[in-house]
Amino acid sequence: VLFVVLSWNSLSGVLVSFAAGRALGMLIRFMLGTQTNGAWGNQVAQALRSIGIDVASLSRRLATYTDSGMLKTTLDDDLTENSRIYDAIDVGGHQYTVSVLDNQVHMAGYLNQLWQWVRLTGVSMRRDRSSFDAIHHHYAMILGLQNAGLTVPGVYGVADSSESSILVFHRDHMPLECNPNTMSDHDMELFMTYLSEAHRHGFTHRRITPETLSRMENGQPVIAGWQNGDYGSAPPNYALDKVQLLVLLGALNGIDRAIACARRTWGDEQLIDLAPFIQKAAVPAAIRALPACDKHMLNTLRSRIAALAPQEVADSMETVTLSRFSFRSFIAIALLVVAVYVVFTQIQPAEMIKAVKEANIAMALVCVLFGLLAWFGSAMTLGCFMDADKRNPIGLYCSQMASGFTAVSMPAGVGPAFVNLQFLRKSGYRNTAATAIMSAVWAVQGGTTIILLLLIGIFTGRNTLSGMIPTNTLILVITIVALVISAAMAIPPVRHIVTEKYLPIVKSYARSLVNVLSHPKELAFGILGALVLNISTGLGFWIALMAFGCHTNPVETTFIFLLANTLGSAVPTPGGLGAVEAALSVAFTAVGIPSTIAVSATLVYRIAFYWLRIPMGAVAMKWLDRHNLI
Repeated sequence: VLFVVLSWNSLSGVLVSFAAGRALGMLIRFMLGTQTNGAWGNQVAQALRSIGIDVASLSRRLATYTDSGMLKTTLDDDLTENSRIYDAIDVGGHQYTVSVLDNQVHMAGYLNQLWQWVRLTGVSMRRDRSSFDAIHHHYAMILGLQNAGLTVPGVYGVADSSESSILVFHRDHMPLECNPNTMSDHDMELFMTYLSEAHRHGFTHRRITPETLSRMENGQPVIAGWQNGDYGSAPPNYALDKVQLLVLLGALNGIDRAIACARRTWGDEQLIDLAPFIQKAAVPAAIRALPACDKHMLNTLRSRIAALAPQEVADSMETVTLSRFSFRSFIAIALLVVAVYVVFTQIQPAEMIKAVKEANIAMALVCVLFGLLAWFGSAMTLGCFMDADKRNPIGLYCSQMASGFTAVSMPAGVGPAFVNLQFLRKSGYRNTAATAIMSAVWAVQGGTTIILLLLIGIFTGRNTLSGMIPTNTLILVITIVALVISAAMAIPPVRHIVTEKYLPIVKSYARSLVNVLSHPKELAFGILGALVLNISTGLGFWIALMAFGCHTNPVETTFIFLLANTLGSAVPTPGGLGAVEAALSVAFTAVGIPSTIAVSATLVYRIAFYWLRIPMGAVAMKWLDRHNLI
């Protein structure tokens, strides 16, 4: 403070120096270690006397693993994490198990709880900051389960001392380990019934692992280890508990036995509701470490349960998002980063403002309207191949708007395909049907563009841009690809893999595509929508030329635009950025349009059909996400 008052140091410099010194000091303390301030020896005995246990004997239970500093969970204290276990005998000869949890070692459990809270989304996770919170909550959980009529460990009470919290159990009423090799179907059903009864009273476990499956002395199966659980739980937590128990029993005793027991105990309806939650994020690491538990097992279990549902329910079943750090979220963040990079590095505000100022504003607005009409044509093509009961007009149009946002971070054509495929899946189509519809949309739009180019080229006689198509290079590339495919098919293992694994998929997909294209009415509307899309984009550029007083033939302008835009979009840049502008400017300059007007018209067109679509598409994508359509 004195240095700051005398202006010898700045306030920011002092704060940085203090933070750096504090961090260095904490690091040294971490490396050297610090003495625990928890309860030991006589302090534990005094704490026990405060809750009515007059200790005659108190001995810490040591095991071989304590030499490494690790405190392993055991059933003796209901799987309390990182606790020290003591055996106590009072003056009356009664035996107790004493579990002492220190604040220092509880930090590891608290950090694990925090990680689960950060890693998972859509489900509530418990976070106990201190050992007192953890032990008192654990005690409340056991008493609550006992009050619900469930068999629980014989808990005595709780005592606090210094920086430790102590949980005391009656030693003669504790669960024992359950041998999975001797587990019968009746035992598995009893475990499931135990969990259902806990759920009926609002209790959820949150971390069912192999160690939690235990038995009482009379052989009754019980679930132990409720310290991470909670009460007043939400439906997703109930589903996660059942998924964890089902996967655990399936890994120990086989999927078929586990499903059969679950059907008898929970019923088909509850079991079907679990299918969207069966995923890696829902399964604790201790279960995933079992030899039989892997990704294939989870997929098999999910598909077996989904097969119990009616076809329409199974087709519309989507996996619930549990993991905050998923491949989908990574893709979304990557797309956003690319979009921001493209916008801030490629946008040229000075040139765009100049082009708009020099243009006829009314004509520029008409160009924007043609851009909106192009979305309508694209939505019409997609919608005509969808079933009437799954066709959402607003969602269809918004899906085409959203493609404008993805176009800034994906090569031309890839963004709309990605959005449309997700929209179809969310609308209730399975992967094969959704891909077939998307392929039909591509085929109709691509075929319409080619036929339109051929017809206009025949009737106008335009061959100005024929030299832009690298015919020799194209033929060479096709030849190389054909040779590579032929050589690969000459190798027997490759040929067998293609014919046995991939050819049936291609045939199924081809049948779906032919089925989609075999309806004349839908095909006619799809072609009409593709015509609206192509003509709107072509006339949009014609209007952009008109905005600068350049009057051209709209048919010829559409022809040149479609050809140049197709060539520019073939370059794998986000939305054809740079390549489309260069192709349009060069093409129209080559047919006699002054270069300044061609460049300015290209900028106005790209503002209307590319840059303005980014914020509009972002809003549309938010709407689709809010209505679970993407």
